[in-house]
Amino acid sequence: MVPRYARPEMTALWEPEAKYRIWFEIEAHATEKLGELGVVPESAAKALWDWWATDPKIDVEAIDAIEAVTKHDVIAFLTWVAENVGEEARFMHQGMTSSDVLDTTLAVQLMRSADILLADLDALLAAIKRRAEEHKYTPTIGRSHGIHAEPVTFGLKLAQAYAEFDRCRTRLVAARAEIATCAISGAVGTFANIDPQVEEHVAEKLGLAVEPVSTQVIPRDRHAMFFATLAVIAGSIERLAVEVRHLQRTEVLEAEEYFSPGQKGSSAMPHKRNPILTENLTGQARMIRAYALPALENVALWHERDISHSSVERFIGPDACITLDFALARLTGVVDKLLVYPERMQANMDRMGGLIHSQRVLLALTQNGVSREDAYRLVQRNAMKVWTSDGKLMLLDLLKQDEEVTAALSPEQLEEKFDLEYHFKQVDTIFARVFG
Repeated sequence: MVPRYARPEMTALWEPEAKYRIWFEIEAHATEKLGELGVVPESAAKALWDWWATDPKIDVEAIDAIEAVTKHDVIAFLTWVAENVGEEARFMHQGMTSSDVLDTTLAVQLMRSADILLADLDALLAAIKRRAEEHKYTPTIGRSHGIHAEPVTFGLKLAQAYAEFDRCRTRLVAARAEIATCAISGAVGTFANIDPQVEEHVAEKLGLAVEPVSTQVIPRDRHAMFFATLAVIAGSIERLAVEVRHLQRTEVLEAEEYFSPGQKGSSAMPHKRNPILTENLTGQARMIRAYALPALENVALWHERDISHSSVERFIGPDACITLDFALARLTGVVDKLLVYPERMQANMDRMGGLIHSQRVLLALTQNGVSREDAYRLVQRNAMKVWTSDGKLMLLDLLKQDEEVTAALSPEQLEEKFDLEYHFKQVDTIFARVFG
């Protein structure tokens, strides 16, 4: 985790203190149920909760010191708790194995991280919707292959982004549900030394579902889907970021990131206004996507378990969640403050001499008796002259002078095909589909 790209709320979920607090809750809830079942004295859970009620400081350094000797993190934690609670602590962890604690804790952390990410997505969706409504009818050029195609509106560009992130949200809700499972099933997952009721009790207390069948670990296909979902969200972040980066290019300059008073764009060139936020988002998206591959490779563990996944998840758990949280918040800020230049959008459309209306002329010719092949040839031969004229020629003028064209279409009919508003007649329909 790089502090530069981290926010406090998400980071706090992955701090050692937070992890150890979840460990304690799992152990205490399990001991509580074991007491109800008569496996251990009920006084054991009481002793644990009474100590917990004092809001004890989690001494990470002390736990680390014990682990330096034991070479086992869960044993080190249990030893530290026992030193503070006393004799009754010996009943902790009855019939449990380390993975019961570690896997259930990771499930809680990922579930809570998902809650923060869902709130991030809600904020982003709200910002996109606001800006989409603002520019619902702002004309701009649609591009395919980076080349002028036909007119769209800037609001439609943002509506597309809204629909994409709305799908991302749906996927994350599903991934959250899939990852939020509890396993308290003991060595190799057979419940030989612990009653399944303990697992059910812990799951209920922590807001988790019961893992139907665990080996000695929760199956890692769940985790693979979770991190793959984060990777897809990162891809959507990059898609919108790249759009902004293109629109901010000097030759385009239809929109740009907000440039704050006192901000500097270059150490050498005082005139520069660089798209640093969206470039940064592109880089972060690469990292988040990179975490999906090791999560997929973690699925194939040996037999009932090995720990080849463990070191991987110590990296990707916090890093993927923290980075995506930061990226979503940053993108929300970019959208919220994005500078939009409608006049430049119109100027960019106009500089191509009306070429953006070529399809309407093509279709009109076919509807007036000209074969499609001939109609394409007639429009293209005039369009290519405009393309190479550096803005000196207009397609409409050339078409009016083309006898083969005017034999099928009158000047008035040709002029009607160059109406910009024609392209926006279904904007309301699309917005209704996206926003309801």
